[in-house]
Amino acid sequence: MSLPTVEITRRVEFSAAHRLCSPQLSEAENRRLYGPCYEHHGHNYALEVTVRGPVPTETGMVMDLNRLGMLLDEEVVSVVDHKHLNHDVPFLEGLIPTAEVVAVAFWERLQPRIEEFEGCRLDRIRLFESRENFVDYHGPTDRASRG
Repeated sequence: MSLPTVEITRRVEFSAAHRLCSPQLSEAENRRLYGPCYEHHGHNYALEVTVRGPVPTETGMVMDLNRLGMLLDEEVVSVVDHKHLNHDVPFLEGLIPTAEVVAVAFWERLQPRIEEFEGCRLDRIRLFESRENFVDYHGPTDRASRG
């Protein structure tokens, strides 16, 4: 009998500043493309990380949500909270810190750590830049085999 597969999600919050600006564009082009986000500003972000895996009969947990929370604090929140994403976060250096780019960078940082837990796989990063705006990232492939 196969074990049921379940998705679990942990949510963390942090505050950070950024500025959207492409070094390949002129100031006028940046202002036109990014509008008010061309100026330095900040957000109260929320990050949801979803892990997928079988529910082992021995523990009843895909992964301990408290351990997932500690991992998120260690790998993300402690590095980005109350920081300027353009200047203070080494793994974002040289990137335009849109929500999309930041979500992908978080995936790349978290995925190897989550794979350390037997049977677990990172399924989704959801990054809220505001209550109204968020991005979802499901990994570097089309994930046709997510099933």
